[in-house]
Amino acid sequence: MTAYDDQAQARLVPEPGAGPGRTPFQRDRARVLHSGAFRRLAGKTQVVEPGGPGIAVPRTRLTHSLECAQIGRELGASLGCDPDLVDAACLAHDLGHPPYGHNGETALDEVAQACGGFEGNAQSLRVLTRLEVKVEGAGLNLTRAALDAATKYPWPRREGTAKFGVYEDDLAVFAWLREGAPQERQSFEAQVMDWADDVAYSVHDLEDGILTGLVDVARLREPQERAALAELAAAQYSDAGAHELEQVLTGMLDEPVFPRAFDGTARAEVALKGLTSTLIGRFCTTVEAATRAAHGDGPLVRYAADLVVPPQVRAECALLKAVTARWVMAREGVVTAQEREREVVAELVQVLADRAPEALEPAYAQAWRAAADDRARLRTVVDQVASLTDAAAVALHGRALGKPGAIPAAGS
Repeated sequence: MTAYDDQAQARLVPEPGAGPGRTPFQRDRARVLHSGAFRRLAGKTQVVEPGGPGIAVPRTRLTHSLECAQIGRELGASLGCDPDLVDAACLAHDLGHPPYGHNGETALDEVAQACGGFEGNAQSLRVLTRLEVKVEGAGLNLTRAALDAATKYPWPRREGTAKFGVYEDDLAVFAWLREGAPQERQSFEAQVMDWADDVAYSVHDLEDGILTGLVDVARLREPQERAALAELAAAQYSDAGAHELEQVLTGMLDEPVFPRAFDGTARAEVALKGLTSTLIGRFCTTVEAATRAAHGDGPLVRYAADLVVPPQVRAECALLKAVTARWVMAREGVVTAQEREREVVAELVQVLADRAPEALEPAYAQAWRAAADDRARLRTVVDQVASLTDAAAVALHGRALGKPGAIPAAGS
């Protein structure tokens, strides 16, 4: 803790110290872990929807956050960060994601234009500092360093940028947590969290795709398929060119650890776990070595350094994302299901706004009544819808509109 000063450990609302031997960042981690918003991640889609194809149990936002935290904690500790601080940031990074993942995020952004739009990362800050109540007026009242570490995009909404980390009406607490920070620069702990997030979902989403039978590993080696994946990665996930990415992909697929088929047997699952372990280990140890080579052996915290991710590793991560995007997220039936998901989200916002405050849950109804104007009242309705799990959104939609809200399964 010596690398973190009093400013880093400060809370918006001062509190008595913890018991002997318990650090402020251990308290931060515990507060996120025990929050209702964290538990609700168990019912929010990661990539393969709960109840989707295959016999395997797919990851949810909750399991993804736990895996992200394990990766981030170990990588951060190896570089001199407080492990509980990085752990807390990783556990918190998806708290603001709505039902149906990024598809729900798109729907909420469309219906929330009158109050500044919607962005999952900005919503996460709102959850941490306002909606998930531990200390009145301060949300979970995490330390400044923990809030900063959980802020992936340290800037407000602006023209031409899809991602942002704070809504206009949360700028006051944002200014507090960013006090003394270089403008629009992630803290080192936030950079570790961001990379751990990339590693966790690129590797584990691929694993889920293979386990559920959606990704055919044998076909990945076909020349036409390799070219298509490289084009997709270049267009959506990487600054590298498609030709360079195709060479990187060929090298990955040629490694002995990359399975040539998957038949669901125990031996095949062992081989698949070997692949995920190898990839995660490589993505972390390579970044650790490159960062140490650039910044030396001392503790790297707050704004003392930047995480160094070599281009080869970044390209490999981008290609894994492309496999999941092409084979899982773009599979037959997904477009129809996603259209219905967006309808459910948009209709929920409309009906709750029309019937507020009576139709809102008590805490949101109280906030609605205290709101200064229509903009703030709409934000309160959006807050409630964003908090819902996938199943709760369908159930509330059915009750509110008096008609079935079930989402058709992809591929059905």
